[in-house]
Amino acid sequence: MFPFVLLLMLAAFAALRLYSVLGKRTGHEQQSLPKAAEKSVVPPLTPRLADPAPEAREGAGRPIEQPAEAGMRAIVAADLAFDVGQFIAGAQSAYRMVLDAFWKGDAEQLAWLVEPDVKAAFAQAIAARDTAGHRLDNRLVSIERATIVDAALAGRDARITVRFDADIAAVTRDAEGQVIAGSITDAVQTHDLWTFARTLKSNDPNWKLADTDEA
Repeated sequence: MFPFVLLLMLAAFAALRLYSVLGKRTGHEQQSLPKAAEKSVVPPLTPRLADPAPEAREGAGRPIEQPAEAGMRAIVAADLAFDVGQFIAGAQSAYRMVLDAFWKGDAEQLAWLVEPDVKAAFAQAIAARDTAGHRLDNRLVSIERATIVDAALAGRDARITVRFDADIAAVTRDAEGQVIAGSITDAVQTHDLWTFARTLKSNDPNWKLADTDEA
């Protein structure tokens, strides 16, 4: 499987689960990505001036884990406009927006939030869901934690992996609107690894989703 292509959806209740497309979950895996906001209000994942090193040593709540520090230092050195706090805030917004767009089957919204390979995988999963006549009724209850766990810079190409620990309520309905899986009142803990990519100093200030995996 080539680098950034996401896994296909699981069988049976594939329409409900993001196992293949957005990383494995525990319990009911939902099919929603954070993407309900409009483009004009989407905070770009464009960090501003800040040195991640001090924050990386702030104890349990630190936004950067030790294995990511070297890569983050390289990114900050290459782009003095990078701000760790703003990046994490933007990543959380992107998490909500991508999930929401995926759940709704909004391919147009997904197109400008994710890399082409990810877009293709999402499109395939959405098509399979539509063919099955399934509809997702999912809700991102909360993001408990977002932490940078890995980072790398190759030339001008930067990649940052964020671990999201979140609570998601997920329901899959059939063509008649009947619930066939999940519970909208029973949130399930999910743990995802999302990798965002950007070419530093390019005209596009946004970081796009390049890969997903389970944490």
